[in-house]
Amino acid sequence: MSTRASRTSASGELERVAAFRAELRRFLLRTNSVATRAGLSAQRYDLMLMIRSAGELRVTELCDLLQLQQTAVTQLVKRTEEAGLIERRPSPDDGRVWLLRLTAAGEERLMSVLASLREEGDALSEALSRVDARLRAATG
Repeated sequence: MSTRASRTSASGELERVAAFRAELRRFLLRTNSVATRAGLSAQRYDLMLMIRSAGELRVTELCDLLQLQQTAVTQLVKRTEEAGLIERRPSPDDGRVWLLRLTAAGEERLMSVLASLREEGDALSEALSRVDARLRAATG
């Protein structure tokens, strides 16, 4: 591949990545806005979303999913538990481990955010499909 063709290919790839990141940022901003209106910080929303999608999780699993240090996750869990949105229960497999799950109030709050975001999620998926199709056509 010639240098010029390589630059053209890289340019097309850069455009796709930039367009994807722009749409992703728009989605994250909308998500954070809806979560805030429901009384959830972005981190608390992410925490609750991860717990709910798994059913129950340990703090160490949340650290990996949220890409946060254990001290940060521990504090986030503590504040979310104090707010009555999650609860702990001992693991049946290892008495030293606590499992986290949503409370009924946490489930209700998370589902209200997800319902508000459902339409926006569909819009994001459609926007990303359009961006991908447009850029694939442009880069051939």
